[in-house]
Amino acid sequence: MRKPFDYLKLILKGAGMGAADVVPGVSGGTIAFISGIYEELIESVKSIDLKALKLFFTGRWSELFNKINFWFLLSVFGGVAISIFSLAKLMKWLLATYPIVIWSFFFGLILASSYYVIRTAGKIRTKEWIAFFSGVIAAWLITTISPASTPETWWFIFISGSIGICAMILPGISGAFILLLLGKYIFIITAVSELNFPVLLIFIAGAVTGLVLFSNLLSWLLHNYHSVTITTLAGFMIGSLNKVWPWKLVTSFMEGAHGEVIVLAEKNILPGTYRLSGAGDPMLVPSLIVFFAGILLLVSVNAAGKKEKV
Repeated sequence: MRKPFDYLKLILKGAGMGAADVVPGVSGGTIAFISGIYEELIESVKSIDLKALKLFFTGRWSELFNKINFWFLLSVFGGVAISIFSLAKLMKWLLATYPIVIWSFFFGLILASSYYVIRTAGKIRTKEWIAFFSGVIAAWLITTISPASTPETWWFIFISGSIGICAMILPGISGAFILLLLGKYIFIITAVSELNFPVLLIFIAGAVTGLVLFSNLLSWLLHNYHSVTITTLAGFMIGSLNKVWPWKLVTSFMEGAHGEVIVLAEKNILPGTYRLSGAGDPMLVPSLIVFFAGILLLVSVNAAGKKEKV
């Protein structure tokens, strides 16, 4: 039986997920995993099925709330919503003003996260190693895909929500980055910033649909192939570091419909090459400081999670 303070902590964990989901390259699923609520989240979402709908339409609220772990879901997704709506504008400003430092922080966070994720897999055998490297390759290939120009019609917004939310609950795969690949990241962030409710409602409807369907598959994988699934997710996290590398050189870009610059292709370079290319100050010292700060934050979150389980 959870106490009121426990639900406050769930809201804060949800806020951490929401903050991560705003950033292309960082996964809310990673935050859920390292904060110890990942599997409960998947199981709770999975419980939203036809029986739950029947309970809803017949007004049997108490049974419904118990079945779907309602107060847990409300706390977590309430925190996610609060964070996304409050941080959307801030994250756009930080990424535009201090991109290298911000990416360095998340690079350290994801790198350390992968270590803690793979530790939960148990004994690592040949099949787990194969799954791990498959995850690395898959994520690496995903992060090399160039963003596409896509329609702004209701059906594509719905599809974007369905696909994006699946990535948002996968550790290592960023839903925001998937939206970037679909050409809808700036579009959705702008909708959040401007409270464009018609667009947001369609996107949320797609997200709920995708979340319910995908959680069943993920739950089945965790129950039947736990170690292989976990090592694959850890591989996703390592592979996604390709996208989060702080020093990049833009090789191709275009101007969007509203005058914004959309990067079509870029390549990772070393800090020294970044300076020599004339791209600007690589900010190596501050980047290293926040890189280790990201690692320390992860270690602290993991230690706090262990104390909760004791």
